[in-house]
Amino acid sequence: MTISNQRRAGILLHVTSLPGSAGNGDMGTEAYRFVEFMAASGVSVWQVLPLGPTHGDGSPYQCLSVHAGNPLLINLEWLQGKGWIESTKPGAGDSFDRHRMNCLQQAWDGFQQKATPEEKEALDEFSVAQAEWLDDFALYMALRQELNEQAWTQWPEALRDRQPKAIEQARVRLSRQIGSIRFQQYLFFQQWHELKNHAHQHGVLLFGDMPIFVAHDSADVWAHREYFTVDEKGHPLTVAGVPPDYFSATGQRWGNPLYHWDRIQRDGFSWWIARMRTQFELFDFVRIDHFRGFEAFWEIPGSAETAIEGHWVKAPGEALLSALQQTFHDLPLVAEDLGIITPEVDALRNRFGLPGMKILQFAFGGDASNPYLPHNHEKKSVVYTGTHDNDTTKGWYAMLTEAEKKHVAAYFGHPGEEMPWPLIRAALASVACLAMLPMQDILALDGEHRMNTPGTAEGNWRWRFSWEQVDPGLPAHLSGLMHLYGRR
Repeated sequence: MTISNQRRAGILLHVTSLPGSAGNGDMGTEAYRFVEFMAASGVSVWQVLPLGPTHGDGSPYQCLSVHAGNPLLINLEWLQGKGWIESTKPGAGDSFDRHRMNCLQQAWDGFQQKATPEEKEALDEFSVAQAEWLDDFALYMALRQELNEQAWTQWPEALRDRQPKAIEQARVRLSRQIGSIRFQQYLFFQQWHELKNHAHQHGVLLFGDMPIFVAHDSADVWAHREYFTVDEKGHPLTVAGVPPDYFSATGQRWGNPLYHWDRIQRDGFSWWIARMRTQFELFDFVRIDHFRGFEAFWEIPGSAETAIEGHWVKAPGEALLSALQQTFHDLPLVAEDLGIITPEVDALRNRFGLPGMKILQFAFGGDASNPYLPHNHEKKSVVYTGTHDNDTTKGWYAMLTEAEKKHVAAYFGHPGEEMPWPLIRAALASVACLAMLPMQDILALDGEHRMNTPGTAEGNWRWRFSWEQVDPGLPAHLSGLMHLYGRR
């Protein structure tokens, strides 16, 4: 399936932003209701952020695994319906996250006592099919819990370095926790595939998101140190980031260890093929965050405090994408190609026919040659009013200068509609094959409702909408726009 074979439109909304259960949205009733809202609105693509288990800051772009699902997205009522837990209500003083994890442990106990032979067989089949990553992940998470959530580089040396005797002893010692963690992943994938089937039945495709780099504190780096630029104690020798630019005099130092591309390529890109196989099981399309890192990446010394000391290093992107194409034949990928993009990056993207991205909030700086202005769009691209890293369109517009607002008004012919609707119409009218609209823009919400503010550590990733914010006439209005602009 290629993303550009039909004019489509979609909504960008992370699963955590769904209403309903306490703490964060999940894969329960509200997710199914949202699919039905999309279908009623004539919209056929649901884009989410990465689904992996997060660190304490909740960022889905620094996950504990590139394969695993976040257990906090598992719906508890589903477990209650199976008879594996008695109550979904949190106890006094319980945090929402702790309550969810306690319920999942109870569900594991309940499953062992009450599951049918077919259900137990399904868990066994899942565990065998996913063993390549699941065995290491379950052990890593069990050890992390035992060692008070410390990063793996702080673990006792024998465990940090995966010495065989220590690893075998840990597997025995932590067998109950390991079984529970495997079970949680089974639940996650089971619930996700049921939701995916429901979406497909309503003509809705699922669009995922994949960070190019991997969190240092992750099962992947711990279990496959040979593929990452870390020293004998696990500390990064080099890390990822981007160079100084107009927005930051010191650049951005992300801290993710870089890849040992030579070793990965020597192994036939098997690590990347396994990673993509998981993504293609979950999603119909996948966006690759920081795609330009496949052509060249900014290598920063691990000891450097900022990105200034970095330099560009070539990556084997063509060889990697060729290996992926040979394995999967079709590459339903979207390249995040924002920022300063070289002709070489464009050539790599075009060589494999991957759509790039156009952000309308970036369109109104400069002159008529700005590539984000609608008249400069190309069919093989995905247009957004804004992404999860942008302000809402209403919030963005409120911060423009009067001169910039006049530029916007002149470009759109002085429309009578209030923001964000002129930008939404521009996205839908664009020649781009796919138009993606953040839920905040569909609800015309201001900057108080943005999902993430890059460069800040507090207050991100927690936004949720409520059905009270959805006007009863909104689906019909959106459906009319889809028909008007030839999208579905």
